[in-house]
Amino acid sequence: MDKNARDIVDKRIKRTMENLKANNMQPYYVETVKDVAGKVTELLKEGDTVAVGGSMSLFEAGIIDLLRCGKYTFLDRYENGLSREQMKQIFRKSFFADVYLSSSNAITENGELYNVDGNSNRVAAICYGPDSVIIVVGINKIVRNLDEAVKRVKTMAAPANATRLDYPSYCREKGECMGLNSGDSCMTSGCGGQNRICCNYVVSAYQNQKDRIKVLIVGEELGY
Repeated sequence: MDKNARDIVDKRIKRTMENLKANNMQPYYVETVKDVAGKVTELLKEGDTVAVGGSMSLFEAGIIDLLRCGKYTFLDRYENGLSREQMKQIFRKSFFADVYLSSSNAITENGELYNVDGNSNRVAAICYGPDSVIIVVGINKIVRNLDEAVKRVKTMAAPANATRLDYPSYCREKGECMGLNSGDSCMTSGCGGQNRICCNYVVSAYQNQKDRIKVLIVGEELGY
């Protein structure tokens, strides 16, 4: 990215961070993916009970490895060999975690987080439960407004996650949500059936609990 394009991106980041702060969320910025783990470490205390939402961003930034280092009580949803019941128990225990880490499907320049889930343990924990929530997002997830956030999920996040999870859905096959071509392209339009991964739609705007949600913006692309 040349300096002129970078200047525009930096302005968008600044605007987004100002509006997150106005919405009682605490913004942070790091320049590179390599800087993420260090900043997250600063926001954790040794011995914290920590849980995570499903997130490729956390893997790419080395956060899952960080949480497995032994300094934290990690409710590891990615541990090999977990049964469905064990996974369910981890999701429930996550509500009592000291810290919950996740990414966001999109973040608007108006200082809003937009998240869409199928199982919905992630959006539930972002909304309520853990004392502290840390959201890690790359610059590729910054959009102008909620309309663009909805489009981003339907054309990138949902198809990519359906592919990752090996769900035989319309968006995995076509690379975009069925709702875009149905004549009813509202937020909740889409396919049906057990393989749908878009079930609950959550916008996090102004927060009554100041700084409970911390948003770490990374100056590089991260996740999808």
